[in-house]
Amino acid sequence: MGHLSENEAAAPKVADRTTFQAEVDALRTREKAHMREGDEIAAARRRLPMVAVDGRIPIIGKKGPTTLLDAFEGRRMLIAYYYMWFAGKPAARQCQGCSWFTSQVRELSYLHSRDVTYATFCQGPYDESVRYRDFMGWDMPWYSVTGSVDTLLAGREVGSMYLVCYLRRGSDVFETWWTTRRGVEAMDNSYRLLDLTVYGRQEEQEVSPPGWPQGWGENERVHPFRSDGRPIAQWQRLDAGFSDDLDT
Repeated sequence: MGHLSENEAAAPKVADRTTFQAEVDALRTREKAHMREGDEIAAARRRLPMVAVDGRIPIIGKKGPTTLLDAFEGRRMLIAYYYMWFAGKPAARQCQGCSWFTSQVRELSYLHSRDVTYATFCQGPYDESVRYRDFMGWDMPWYSVTGSVDTLLAGREVGSMYLVCYLRRGSDVFETWWTTRRGVEAMDNSYRLLDLTVYGRQEEQEVSPPGWPQGWGENERVHPFRSDGRPIAQWQRLDAGFSDDLDT
């Protein structure tokens, strides 16, 4: 996609430091209110009821058949990302959104310190999808849930992306919260950082002043998570010499 040059894109008006700081201070009041509202929502989330889930539900991991209970790895809580998968498709045609969000899940030790395990529950075959994980250089626990996804996602659309949180009490498992679509942005830091910049996410649906660059849209050529026919994160893997062959 083409990018506007430094001098072609519109920009905010120039102000002196005092005026600038006054505007920042005014916005900071709204930012703090937004953060406090987020704290209140998180507090309400912690008070939701929970629903029992059969911990014996079978899934497939690196050692073969296992169970939902085993995916906790002995910890009290589990966050599972339900990864969309297009069976038989090459790496370039796999889900750009799931690639975007999963690429940003790196350091898990802080979750572990709070007794939380993070795992990917792929809605596709294990052998095929784990080769994609290896191509992408991810090292989080990876499971296939193809045989049990209807049960795990009871009442929800199979095939979409989800974040689901679980609690273990002994051998009893409970689902405590879930989200999908834009709610999955909870995994993301790139959007959070882009939202701090003057041009934001540069996506067509954003509310920005006239002339702001907004070249990323919902089509194949300039999809927000895809560039030149592939999920954006794949290009640096290919440049590093990683093989994207999912058949071998």
